[in-house]
Amino acid sequence: MTDGARSGCALVTGASRGIGAAIARALAGDGWPVGVLYRSGADAAERVVAEITRGGGRALSIQADVADPGAPERAFGAVESHFQAPVLALVNNAGINRDDLAPSLDDERWNEVIETDLNGAFRFTRRALKGMLRARNGRIVNIASIVGLRANPGQANYAAAKAGLIAMTRTVAVEVARRGITVNAIAPGWIETEMTAGIAGELLAQVPARRAGTPGEVAAAVRFLASEEAAYITGAVLSVDGGLGA
Repeated sequence: MTDGARSGCALVTGASRGIGAAIARALAGDGWPVGVLYRSGADAAERVVAEITRGGGRALSIQADVADPGAPERAFGAVESHFQAPVLALVNNAGINRDDLAPSLDDERWNEVIETDLNGAFRFTRRALKGMLRARNGRIVNIASIVGLRANPGQANYAAAKAGLIAMTRTVAVEVARRGITVNAIAPGWIETEMTAGIAGELLAQVPARRAGTPGEVAAAVRFLASEEAAYITGAVLSVDGGLGA
């Protein structure tokens, strides 16, 4: 159990399935009481909570849409009240994609992705910093994407959001570094999730490792960045991509 886990709790957005669920389980394994935030899929979120509880951990499911400006206050209020501790580890994992080539990508799909993947992450980060600055301790990990570093046709909105998330990560990291708070990003490549279920074999052939990654491999990176051992790592972008971005 980390020092942070003894004095605070963790909040993971988009945690009812896939990468988010794996992250919630990994942090719970390190002793963090974990808020499992979900937009839809209450049953799936409760299954994650049940898994954590069976393993001896503590977890709470919280329903909220990160695109709602009021979501951070409600989510932080619920998890901090339940665990009687401040959120000292935030993982901004929630994200959506609405793919299309730029000439036919309409404003609605552009704005929907930016609002969820970038604006939502900023609002949750801003809210998390209130408690972290008071505690002079905190870990924020933003789940970006290799698409924020490397072009992928048909994903102008998703790429813009993830590239913006990376830039936000670096800037906020510099702003709060002297307060004992680290802010880092992880850029997954092709990971086996519902979002990537339709990826064609020829795309995976571009990955030097010749396979998709697993949610657990992303979660392991988050687990490290949330630990005391990673206290001197901030403003970093860690690619978990099988060499795709090399």
